Amino acid sequence: MSHPPMPAPGTRLAKRLLLALTALTLTAVAAGCGADRPADRAEATPAAPVASGTAPATGSAFPVTVEHLYGTTEIKKKPERIVTFGLSDHEPVLALGHKPIGVVDWFQRTPFTDWPWTKDVWGGAEPTVLGLREDGVKFEKLVALKPDLIFAMYSGIQKEHYDQLSKIAPVVAQPKGYDPYAAPWQEMTLLAGRALGEEARAKELIAGIDEKFAQVRKENPQWSDMTAVAADSFKPGQYSAFQKGDPKSAFLAEMGFTVPTEITEKAGTSNVAEFGSEGLNMLEVDRLVWLTTGKEPWERIKNDKVYKELKVAKEGRDLFLTYQDPPIGAALSFNTVLSIPYAIEQVAPLIKK
Repeated sequence: MSHPPMPAPGTRLAKRLLLALTALTLTAVAAGCGADRPADRAEATPAAPVASGTAPATGSAFPVTVEHLYGTTEIKKKPERIVTFGLSDHEPVLALGHKPIGVVDWFQRTPFTDWPWTKDVWGGAEPTVLGLREDGVKFEKLVALKPDLIFAMYSGIQKEHYDQLSKIAPVVAQPKGYDPYAAPWQEMTLLAGRALGEEARAKELIAGIDEKFAQVRKENPQWSDMTAVAADSFKPGQYSAFQKGDPKSAFLAEMGFTVPTEITEKAGTSNVAEFGSEGLNMLEVDRLVWLTTGKEPWERIKNDKVYKELKVAKEGRDLFLTYQDPPIGAALSFNTVLSIPYAIEQVAPLIKK
């Protein structure tokens, strides 16, 4: 993996979290609970409406119990101080009418809220950044926020991480039945909706996005007979192809494309299949979407001796995008109810060419 912003989560983050969490003692938690309220974070007031639908849930929806990878969590009352530990968890929470007070920064966006699909929803509020995706979470900040609910859905946390976080507040971990970072956006939206007493609203949001994807497939029926994959290259001669469960390739699949099973099988429980130039033949697909940190890697990839001989390169069926500036790659990486409409708007016209 390379320098931040990191487009793909993985085991390094899990190891950092474990080290930080095991250092978090009950004494620290107790001390933190008596700390002064920080002044540099967003208030947990309801966000501006994202679309027409039901209003944010009242306290009458609680208590609620939600099921996740590590069992069940009871949320006894409507949460007011929400922290999102997962890299994209803040977005379904925002879409459901709540502004998290603490977040993890995946892409080092400054300010954190300055994404075109979330800027208006935040409404000028800025959450406390608990840490960068590359460096891990600063748990002193997390404890000081005194959260009453922690979302860790798109985080890949292990059971020991979950147990430690649960000493601070109720935790909603990954949806069960999926590898880390591989749960569909629908499942994470539903899980967030249940935890927030907003399941009906969550289903409305999912239905709205499903309609958008259905419209894309209707307008582009030829894509159902095509293969596609999202890829990246962090270093010269090193390549990554994202398996079907990763948000970026999952987005392409919902547009109608087929993600090659060879890539998903090679990735195994990881979100990416990694290989050198000798494995570039795996990228011989109908549509290849490169996502990179900046434009600098583009010429390097195009000039790889093996890559230059691929038909997908010779015939111009490859598309090069950045994670930021414009943030199309970030929208694909988040792949949430908030970012998907932006991603469809940006990617669909480009991938037709």
